Amino acid sequence: MGEKVTFASNGSTCEGYLATPQTGSGPGVVVIQEWWGLVPHIEDVVDRFAAAGFVTLAPDLFHGVQTSEPDEAGKLMMGMAMDTAAKDIAGAAAYLAGRDDTTGPGVGTVGFCMGGSLALWSATLSDQVVAAVGFYPAVPWERMSPTWSNYAGKAALIHCSEADGTSAAEGIQQAVQAIEGAGGSVEVHDYPGTDHAFFNDQRPEVYAEDASRAAWDRTISMLRSRLG
Repeated sequence: MGEKVTFASNGSTCEGYLATPQTGSGPGVVVIQEWWGLVPHIEDVVDRFAAAGFVTLAPDLFHGVQTSEPDEAGKLMMGMAMDTAAKDIAGAAAYLAGRDDTTGPGVGTVGFCMGGSLALWSATLSDQVVAAVGFYPAVPWERMSPTWSNYAGKAALIHCSEADGTSAAEGIQQAVQAIEGAGGSVEVHDYPGTDHAFFNDQRPEVYAEDASRAAWDRTISMLRSRLG
């Protein structure tokens, strides 16, 4: 079980859910929410990363608001101020990097749906983010205007659902070409027969157990190789 914490966010503050490994220390990982908010599923994912040995924090990008209704979730996502989200994500990375129990050469980010795009974006925002994992990224890059050149020397991993068009989707191809063009490395995996949000085991209508297990194992392997 984790705890709620408050961390600095470029002159302001942001709250989040933090969990630490039983070993007492480990590499830092920022988990970035879906469009529902910082809901129990995301807290459970944070706990899973902590159990795998990572000091893990999920910032609350909607600042206390969450929903289970798709229409409301869409409004929350569209209404999210991208500059504030950028500060909160970079602040979360800085908070982890500054903790005594965080080890490794940098911080990783992992996000889902909306958070998948934000996680990939985060490596362009913060020098402390050296590895980023995006599960079925869903936000058009135009909303973020990523400075892809900041990916030099960094790594990305993208998990793609069939329902979203697989890795052939325009947004995925744009990210891959931009990251590689910047001198970063990127690994992309397709999961045949999957729906968007296939990793969310609290949504049985889309959850795909085998694909989720494979994506999780690849994520943990990549983060350990990059963060120690």
